[in-house]
Amino acid sequence: MRFKAKRCGVQFSPPSIVLIYEHKDTNKVRKRVIPVRNFSKYSDYSMAAERLKNHPRHRDYLEGVSQSQLERLHIILRDHMQGFSLEHSLASFQLDPDEDLNKLNDDELARKKGQMDGLFERNRRRKDDPDFVYDLEVDFTNKEKCSWDEESDDGF
Repeated sequence: MRFKAKRCGVQFSPPSIVLIYEHKDTNKVRKRVIPVRNFSKYSDYSMAAERLKNHPRHRDYLEGVSQSQLERLHIILRDHMQGFSLEHSLASFQLDPDEDLNKLNDDELARKKGQMDGLFERNRRRKDDPDFVYDLEVDFTNKEKCSWDEESDDGF
């Protein structure tokens, strides 16, 4: 890998991916603007990101950029083409515990589930972790009283 990606971003007009990278041979930091062609507000962002990452002209530069990062940038571009603000697009990447996931369409639901899976894997404790405890027991105190807790005293 001759190039090390430093930062990624989007440019709305014309729709482009902006990559700040360091050339490892010369240690110079450069900027590359990669146009996103044949992409509309109805396009599939994952296919467009994969197509861009495998493009022969940009493959070497985007080697250090993850597929999920490129997908997020394409989602921001698509949302802008649909008329949404940048704040709305960035808020869609945040997990809201009070959000009703039953009201989302399949595309948004898959994105939220992917975010939850990533968060779970980051917080997961493995056997080789230094702070791993095999049989951890935690006592959760119930702070809220529920009426069904008090009524069900029939031997269970």
